Amino acid sequence: MSPSKPPRKPQGLGSLLTTYFEDHPEKEKVMRGRILSVWQEALGPLLAERVSRVHFERDVLIFTVPDAAWRHEIHMNQVMIKQKLNELAGQQVVEQLRVRG
Repeated sequence: MSPSKPPRKPQGLGSLLTTYFEDHPEKEKVMRGRILSVWQEALGPLLAERVSRVHFERDVLIFTVPDAAWRHEIHMNQVMIKQKLNELAGQQVVEQLRVRG
C-alpha cells in the first residue's frame, strides 16, 4: 500500500499558466501576448482607441499615435503606463515605451 498524497489546493488558471511557462522556451512571446491583451485596460479606452500598430522589439513596446498631442500625453504618463502593463501581466515584460507618429 502506497502512502497517500495530501490533497492539493485548487489554483487559478493564471497561476497554473504562469507556473507552466516559467521554463517554457516561448515564455517571452506568451508574456508579450499577455501585455497586448491588457493594453486597453492599461491605457484606458480613450487613449487605446488612438493607438495603432502595437508590437514588441525585444523588451521595447512600440506603437503609433495620430498626432503630437497624443505622443506628448503618452510621454508624460509613460512610467505609469509601463507600470500598469507590467502589473497586469504579472511580471516585468515592458522595459521601455517608444511612440511613433
